[in-house]
Amino acid sequence: MKLSVLMAAFNEERTIAEVTREVLAVDYPCDIELIVVDDGSSDSTPDLLAQLDDPRVTVHRHTVNRGKGAALLTAARLATGTYILPFDADLEYSPEDIPRLLAPVLQKRCEVVYGARLFGFNTVYQSYRYALGNKMTTLAANLLFDANLADMHTCLKLIPIDLFRSFNLRDSGFGLDTEMTAEILRRGLRPFEVPITYHSRTHSEGKKITWQDGLECLFILGRVRFSRQRRRSTYPRPHLRVPSAVRPADGGGLVDTVTAEPA
Repeated sequence: MKLSVLMAAFNEERTIAEVTREVLAVDYPCDIELIVVDDGSSDSTPDLLAQLDDPRVTVHRHTVNRGKGAALLTAARLATGTYILPFDADLEYSPEDIPRLLAPVLQKRCEVVYGARLFGFNTVYQSYRYALGNKMTTLAANLLFDANLADMHTCLKLIPIDLFRSFNLRDSGFGLDTEMTAEILRRGLRPFEVPITYHSRTHSEGKKITWQDGLECLFILGRVRFSRQRRRSTYPRPHLRVPSAVRPADGGGLVDTVTAEPA
């Protein structure tokens, strides 16, 4: 097993150095790589990323801001691991929780693992509206797909890369997060949820999601649920070798922009 941690960063100069340092400092039970996509930042984020000196790190830059979803799709195309895990650049999540998500997979108990933010347990929400919005959209997903998720919008989604690349993902913004869960549930898969810690930030601290994203989430859930697209019942098993043709020849460093089309 090799883990590819995918990080989208847009104007995160206040946290990007610390979060990358913390992710790399964790004692992992498997090989890892960290792929950071700077999504057209206009602050000092690119300069801070250029200072990273670790063979496990690949830095990629979009010359213009294209959205979090587009950045994650680019990162996934550069990934060489057998599993991917999105990780936000804003320090809302703790990298120390990542090994706990890996454990059920290494024990062969499941293939998809979500890090669930359980309200009232090791979590801080700056606004009740955000917590309520997450509960409502998670409830909608559970009703539409007959599931029982506790936290649909957690960033920490551990997914086999072959499964991820089999999804028909369209959204270039925050909606990609919803599409991922909808595609997983539509195929009859049910994530194994592991409790994690969470400390949210305010809009003044850089939080970018809005109530419009909640409405878009509901639309995406309905679109995927009632899509006539033929459902795939199988996908290549995660232990198979992942093609690495799109990886930079030197294995790291700053590379030019590539087009990130849906997998």
